[in-house]
Amino acid sequence: MKPPNSDANAVSDARPAQALSVADAQNSIARAIKPITATERVGLMRALERVLAETVICPIDVPAHDNAAMDGYAFSGAALTATPPIRLRVSGLALAGHAHETLVAPGTCVRIMTGAVMPRGCDTVIPQEQVKVDHGEIEIPSGQFAGQHRRLRGEDLRRGEPAISGGTRLGPAELGLLASLGVADVTVRRRIRVAFFSTGDELRSLGQPLEEGCVYDSNRYTLFGMLSRLGVEIIDLGVVRDQPEALREAIRSASEADAMITTGGVSVGEADYTRDILGELGDVAFWRIAMKPGRPMAFGHIGTPSHSAYFFGLPGNPVAVMVTFYAFVRDALARLAGATTDPLPMISARSDGPFRKAPGRTEYQRAFAYLAADGWHVRSTGAQGSGILSSMSQANCLIVLAHDSGAVAAGDTVFALPFYGLV
Repeated sequence: MKPPNSDANAVSDARPAQALSVADAQNSIARAIKPITATERVGLMRALERVLAETVICPIDVPAHDNAAMDGYAFSGAALTATPPIRLRVSGLALAGHAHETLVAPGTCVRIMTGAVMPRGCDTVIPQEQVKVDHGEIEIPSGQFAGQHRRLRGEDLRRGEPAISGGTRLGPAELGLLASLGVADVTVRRRIRVAFFSTGDELRSLGQPLEEGCVYDSNRYTLFGMLSRLGVEIIDLGVVRDQPEALREAIRSASEADAMITTGGVSVGEADYTRDILGELGDVAFWRIAMKPGRPMAFGHIGTPSHSAYFFGLPGNPVAVMVTFYAFVRDALARLAGATTDPLPMISARSDGPFRKAPGRTEYQRAFAYLAADGWHVRSTGAQGSGILSSMSQANCLIVLAHDSGAVAAGDTVFALPFYGLV
């Protein structure tokens, strides 16, 4: 079974007469995006979600010494060759953070705590709960082996080896790893600046009265949430009315950023003056994407010869905004920020019910995934209209139905893109 859109070829024409496949549009955007190169040095506490600009080389071995993996008794594994029962005299105590200077002689052991440096003469630890202690001696049961419960010097990382590669987005685990190496600050790519606004005379911002025929703007809030997850610098330009001069001014302001995202005004019939303004201020292609939801989209550059911003024109329907953001914009912004990008992970799941689908487009259907005794299952959240934003809240994944696939029957296997960490 092959994941959707795994083998598509790149497009050669950014302005196709026919609808682009999702994979072709993704490839076209990926070819156009050039990562930023500016960097800065930041302390570890400010490095979360930043993109590492250069590979960090281990300055020390981790761990720096052989040490105990658990609380117990340390001794020489050679003692295990004796005939049971094996009894050893307790000759001392080894604590984490304190050196144990005395050589541990054959026939003896030391009480040791987790993380303590392995004393000289010892290479094996037996957990405290497995031994009998009697009058200063321990009795070791059968089933032990030499070298057990010992962490070796450098078994995690060795001095001089790469620890974290450039292009890595630093998460909690990476911060902890850097701290374990004694690294206090790192060189990272500067944060990319992303401006966004919604377009439409019918849109109202929160707090404004809602006249007949108007709706509250939700797209800026979903975009804010999705962009915040990426750790970018966010510039919210609000709602822009369907007036040429207002749109022209908003686009000029947004072009000072590294990328701009608009919602609405890119479908056929809506884009007459929008297309003209974007043509004046940059080079933007209007695309029809063979996908549902999210058919109309625009992509290109806006700005001056000295500085231009990447332009992403997304549809106006709320669900289509979220789907096209994850299908196209998320990875593009990660690439722009200098991060190493991998395809979003998908799970294989069994469908509890049918899904209608015609070949010739990629479909993203909202669903709820759950783990049953026989593996992952998914069920639909119901109506799949691109304006039903509540369905995204009720779902925890998107079922991704490939371009050439047809309808799905109950019991069929599908690919699902989990929302965890995304929405």
